[in-house]
Amino acid sequence: MSDNGFTMLETMIVVAIVAILAAVALPSYAGYVKRAHILEAVARLSDARERMEDYFQDARSYVDGDGRCGVPPQGGGTADAFALSCAATATTYTYTAAGLVSKGMDAFVFTIDQSGAKATVSVPAGWLRSGDCWTIRADGLCT
Repeated sequence: MSDNGFTMLETMIVVAIVAILAAVALPSYAGYVKRAHILEAVARLSDARERMEDYFQDARSYVDGDGRCGVPPQGGGTADAFALSCAATATTYTYTAAGLVSKGMDAFVFTIDQSGAKATVSVPAGWLRSGDCWTIRADGLCT
C-alpha cells in the first residue's frame, strides 16, 4: 500500500460508483428532455389556436385568400423538436405537431382543432396514450 496514491481497488470502486450513478441518471435525464420538448410543442399548439381564433374574428374564415391557413405555423428553428403544420377550410382547421426524427421525437404527434379538441395521435412504444388530451409523460399523464 502506498501513502501517496490510490490503490487499484479504490480506483475500481470509484469507477463502479460513477457507472451506477450514470446508469440511473441518464434515462431520467432523457425522459426530462423529452417532456420538455413535448411541453414546448403543446404550448406552440395552444398559441397557434389562439392566433387562429383571432384571425377568424377578423376574417370570418380560417383560410386566407390563397386557401391556406390564415395563420401559418410558426417556429421551425433549429432547436425545435416538433414541426407544426396546419390544414384548414373556411370553418375548420387542425394544427398538428409532429416530432422530428433528428431530435428523437418522431414517435410523437399531437393535434388541436377549431373546437379546442386536443388529441395525442401517437406516442412511442411503452407510453400510455389517451386520445382526447395531450399525453406528456410515459405514465399517460395528460394536459
